[in-house]
Amino acid sequence: MHVVANAFLDEDLLALAEMSGRFAADRIAPGFAERDRTRTLDRDLMREMGALGLIAPELPESVGGQGATRTAAGVIHEQIAAADLSMSYINLLGSLNAQILLEHGDPAVVTPWLEQLTAGEIMLALALTEPRGGSDAANLSLKATLVGDHYVLDGEKTSISAADQSAAAVVFARTGGAGARGVTAFLVPLDLPGITTSRFDCHGQRAIGRGSIFFDGVGVPADHRLGGEGMGFVSVMQGFDFSRALIGLQVLAVARAALDETWQYVTQREAFGQPLSAFQGVSHRLAELDTQVEAARLLCYQALWAKDRDLPHTAEAAMVKWWGPRLAYDTIHECLLMFGHAGYDRGIMEQRLRDVLGFQIGDGTAQIMKTIIARTRVGRRNVPA
Repeated sequence: MHVVANAFLDEDLLALAEMSGRFAADRIAPGFAERDRTRTLDRDLMREMGALGLIAPELPESVGGQGATRTAAGVIHEQIAAADLSMSYINLLGSLNAQILLEHGDPAVVTPWLEQLTAGEIMLALALTEPRGGSDAANLSLKATLVGDHYVLDGEKTSISAADQSAAAVVFARTGGAGARGVTAFLVPLDLPGITTSRFDCHGQRAIGRGSIFFDGVGVPADHRLGGEGMGFVSVMQGFDFSRALIGLQVLAVARAALDETWQYVTQREAFGQPLSAFQGVSHRLAELDTQVEAARLLCYQALWAKDRDLPHTAEAAMVKWWGPRLAYDTIHECLLMFGHAGYDRGIMEQRLRDVLGFQIGDGTAQIMKTIIARTRVGRRNVPA
């Protein structure tokens, strides 16, 4: 457990980090490798997380949350991810989807789902990506047609985290013309007739998994629409600024865990009569990586701090989304090499490397993030694509 005080964490948040870090180390870390091997999440652990208030704590108490800040959600997320990135997806998907439901859903419809989510009884997936469009998320072909008091959904979503493990999904479908303004969001229970799922055999994040969701004439009640018609893309884009900061903390926590273990290892392993740490080629490189990981981590907290105060943070969120996953991968890669064959052998270090790699692909590529940053600086007119 690595907890460092900074300008964004007061005594209460440091205490929260200690509590959640202790839970992660004692209850989550021991099953890390087994969950990867069996590709299964531990539902009992999910319920324990819910009982401790560790899932979507930023939600109001009226729907099962703790009324905490987004920064508090980041503190918890960081500690869980350090123990197991796949388990921390419970926090990531919980916070992202809960925000969309709370802000855009009919309270009578979404409140029971939010209460189950925060209790750790269920997971919710975010179904945006389609086979023909990942980065071009507004270019959707899954259709939703209003028929009486239901929308009928037809099409496919793919590369969806926890596709086969979630009770429902926030699904984005085309209800109008081309472009973002024709996209509408729905809360779709995944046990409805006409829905099937598949699961991919991914390199990492195997306990949470990714897959496809297929919709064949699926009837969704009209009151399950989230916001107005054509407003779905706007709602998810607002939520992504929050989730991108969480993703940055998520992958950097894994990198920090690898660094801490490597620092310890190089003081114990000897070569030519000296500990490896005595060689500047080892210690200086670790010092560089340590510096960069801590700097990126602070930028994540800056984005969450701004989110809590309704200040602009789109650029900061995009920065940590492209930099964090790449930095985490590079850091873990170099830590693995310093362990020699002990790192190359299948084990905790190579699993970490596999787990963080996926975030260089999903939830917005580095190229898209850099475009977002550029547009915040000089405007969309000057950076059209």
